[in-house]
Amino acid sequence: MRRTGRARRSAMTTALLATVLAGALATACSGGGPLDDGRGDTPPRANGTDGGSAPASPAPGAPSPLVVKIDNVPGARPHTGLDTADLVYAEQVEGGLSRLMAVYATRLPDAVGPVRSARESDLELLRQFHDPTLAFSGAQKRLLPLFVGAPLRTARPEEKAAAYYRGTDRPLPHNLYLRPRRLLASAPGADALTTGFRYGAPPAGGTPEATRTVRFPQARFTFDWSGEQRRWLVSMDGAPTVTAGGRRVAASTVVVQYVNVRASRYQDYLGNNTPYTETVGSGAAKVLRDGKSFDTTWKRTLARGGTEFTTKDGTPVNFAPGQVWVVFARA
Repeated sequence: MRRTGRARRSAMTTALLATVLAGALATACSGGGPLDDGRGDTPPRANGTDGGSAPASPAPGAPSPLVVKIDNVPGARPHTGLDTADLVYAEQVEGGLSRLMAVYATRLPDAVGPVRSARESDLELLRQFHDPTLAFSGAQKRLLPLFVGAPLRTARPEEKAAAYYRGTDRPLPHNLYLRPRRLLASAPGADALTTGFRYGAPPAGGTPEATRTVRFPQARFTFDWSGEQRRWLVSMDGAPTVTAGGRRVAASTVVVQYVNVRASRYQDYLGNNTPYTETVGSGAAKVLRDGKSFDTTWKRTLARGGTEFTTKDGTPVNFAPGQVWVVFARA
């Protein structure tokens, strides 16, 4: 992407976003000290606190998160650096399989991977972040120009070769890894999480829930509540999700977001149609936190805006500080 083209697009994006900014980001704090989010020594979270409000869209000049597309077939596991992500999206891809999109803002791991290719619906999903850096291994040939022209920074191996390496413990194509600090000098901070999410105390009510499973045609995600850890322990395809370093992946909040999944305009090299996950619109969702399930409604009016979650009476639903998983389930 040429700098002059990026500058023009950035100026246009800034002008548009300035008209829809709804509020400033607030820093979540507890007793004046850092929040324990289960991922080690992590700075306090921002982007909405109990009693506050979250922005409807990325703020002009907001920091830019690092987003990595991660392979998720069985041969790609265990993952590296997944436990460090602030936010993990799980989406359906060809053949009913799944792929992950990990968002990094408050911490950068030494390595992330395996890195794989992007999909058309990623463009819509990423609009809620300000100028994100997207690390991916490629895209369908006719789709790739859309990523190059989108309001994001592409970081493919062809563009940032020094940031990638091939592992030796598994075969191609499941062995491509990213060194995040060769793309970003430091973690951008919680203000980069311009998703519309709110963090704070849970809403009233909720239904006690010990486990929740979400199924794709050829993949499944299970979240088991651990009262001891105060986290949802993640399992995929019936096996506990553990990183390459032996750390169990656990989420403070899990969102099962029911969306329209339709056929996209593109196919993979085998001729399989690529699903398109629609993340602009509205629908039902289940928010899991604190060992409970909350029936909610999600709403995202504009692609450049964040996603709001509310109870049936319109009360905003806060998330617990820590890693958030969003699984896009077919409505």
